[in-house]
Amino acid sequence: MDQQVVIKTAEEIELMRESCQLLASVFTMLDDFVRPGVSTMAINDRVEDYIVNELKSRPASKGQYDYPYVLNASVNEVICHGMPSEYRLKGRDIVNLDITLEKNGLIADSSKMYVMPDASPLAKRLVSKTYEAMWKGIEQVKPGATLGDIGHAIQQHAENAGYSVVREYCGHGVGREMHESPQVLHYGTKGTGLKLQPGMIFTIEPMINQGGPKLKTKKDGWTVVTRDKKLSAQWEHTILVTEDGYEALTLRPEEQA
Repeated sequence: MDQQVVIKTAEEIELMRESCQLLASVFTMLDDFVRPGVSTMAINDRVEDYIVNELKSRPASKGQYDYPYVLNASVNEVICHGMPSEYRLKGRDIVNLDITLEKNGLIADSSKMYVMPDASPLAKRLVSKTYEAMWKGIEQVKPGATLGDIGHAIQQHAENAGYSVVREYCGHGVGREMHESPQVLHYGTKGTGLKLQPGMIFTIEPMINQGGPKLKTKKDGWTVVTRDKKLSAQWEHTILVTEDGYEALTLRPEEQA
């Protein structure tokens, strides 16, 4: 599988930058929209309208593997792939919104946690430590580093904080296809796995559980939840390996301060 990793051309990298910054703007739009009382289906519909009509782009998730919506809305104990519904966010909820966008044939992929105003301190800590863990992984990215370096850094930070890392789902190459090689595990051993080269683009998207790592998939065939019903959090960026390090292509304005 690793032999099939696509090294992006200079032109593809420029197009990826554009797709990724358009996707970042979707989250900026959502910052004022996502609040208690809003249903996850209303969020889905708002995002679809914005991507199609404002950004003149395509929501890449819709129709992928027959998935009918433009995003995943994973609330509280949902680890990933939460399907939008008429469920209205409550004041204590945390929710991950995972969104993809295609422009000019190149796909961007990112997710962000939204923390409702009355969320508990423990919920806020999980969200914060998961964000830190993602960045510990991103900061390992440079030519000659390995995928194991990324996974090790994420795992160490999460487990030191008292959390567990979901192992069944991982980051992935992204570009003309939503899921390309390589698979980017969020646990691992330093110095092992594929060596990184300039021009690789992939996601880093750790899913971190408050309790144990075990999960189960609901009867809808999509929604993945923690087996112990404890909270889960996730953040995701699309990352480019540059000549001397990394570029987080989906960086949002509040992260650029």
